[in-house]
Amino acid sequence: MSIRTERVAELIQRELGNIFQKELPRNGALTTIVAVKVTPDLSLARVYLSVLGAKELAQSVLGHVRKETKFFRKELSSKIRNQFRQMPELEFYLDDVAEKAARIDELLRQAKAQSSNAEPRPNA
Repeated sequence: MSIRTERVAELIQRELGNIFQKELPRNGALTTIVAVKVTPDLSLARVYLSVLGAKELAQSVLGHVRKETKFFRKELSSKIRNQFRQMPELEFYLDDVAEKAARIDELLRQAKAQSSNAEPRPNA
């Protein structure tokens, strides 16, 4: 990623975070923008969300955000109107890296517990 696309991604992440804080309904889900990746031509911004809560809740939040994409794009445009000739399109995705990391951690703990419970091998 070039320096310009990184700056644009950081700006979008910061401003969308502020918009989410004000506009997203508080239905027990803590929603965080984990990352924003912008295409080199600045026409598309992929926004990765982390939703703390059950999978069903995360899917519900993602559905709501996707349904309101035009609203979020308009709000974002009003916040950073002088930065772009044309505001990038927004695409929202769930980021499940934290969930996968927790699963891997649990599997490693299980493997360690099983290896410590196993009988030691006699020396050959």
